Amino acid sequence: MSPDAVARGYAACTQLARSHYENFPVASWLLPARMRPHVAAVYAFARVADDLAAEGTARPEQRQARLRAWQDRLHRAAAGEAHHGPLDRDALILTAVGHSIRSLDLPITLFDDLVSAFGQDTTTTRYASWCELLEYCARSANPVGRLVLRIAGYRDAALDRSADALCTALQLTNFWQDFGHDWRMGRLYVPGDVQQACGAREETLGRGRLDPAWVRAIEACVTFTRARFAEGRAVCQGVRGRLGLELRFTWLGGVRILDRVERGRVDLVDRRPALGATDVPQLTWRALTWPAHE
Repeated sequence: MSPDAVARGYAACTQLARSHYENFPVASWLLPARMRPHVAAVYAFARVADDLAAEGTARPEQRQARLRAWQDRLHRAAAGEAHHGPLDRDALILTAVGHSIRSLDLPITLFDDLVSAFGQDTTTTRYASWCELLEYCARSANPVGRLVLRIAGYRDAALDRSADALCTALQLTNFWQDFGHDWRMGRLYVPGDVQQACGAREETLGRGRLDPAWVRAIEACVTFTRARFAEGRAVCQGVRGRLGLELRFTWLGGVRILDRVERGRVDLVDRRPALGATDVPQLTWRALTWPAHE
């Protein structure tokens, strides 16, 4: 593929990433400039796959077929096969992703894991246990952290494990943050055994405010998630430079959202806890003075 096509591919990935900046702050000013195009390429690949999994009124088997086709195109791009036909947006994205995989020796299995998780989204709306939910996070969230580490040049098993914990914690926090929206869309991520242990029943969610049983269930989920954040501190401390600052800022922001989930748990059906511009100065200060905070 020509250098011009590769450059256009990274530009398309960056444009897509920035258009969804509020959901995935890739290629931010905190990241080293050399990493930004590659991280944007990872995001763009996942964004297209996510859209294919959630596409309109298509049946699950149709969505899964489209995901398999997207995955097959990725493997061909990673192998350096020439693209035939017009370089539309998707072709440009795959051109960039294939270039990142080859030039940085990124494991294609991590991309396969992401596709697998998106495929699961087409059929699975409930999880019976933490084991089931964590297995999903291992494919839907953790690959992103490992890819970012590889892009930065880190290949360390201990950092991988800590990054996995951080990515899982962030995804779980997003589940609790979006509790009401997901439930209205037919999804519920609080594990079934947690619901059962707390006496929480789905039929009560239509009342709006969470009853004491659901409050207990959310508290259990918050406690579990905090433990994953604790395990994820090590990667924030073990990575140097601007990426380390980015990871600390991300960790602090995730914990703050989890705090707001806990405080506002009674109203999670109708209210989504979030961060605002007023949070940025304190988060930035705490990221910069990270060693002083435990």
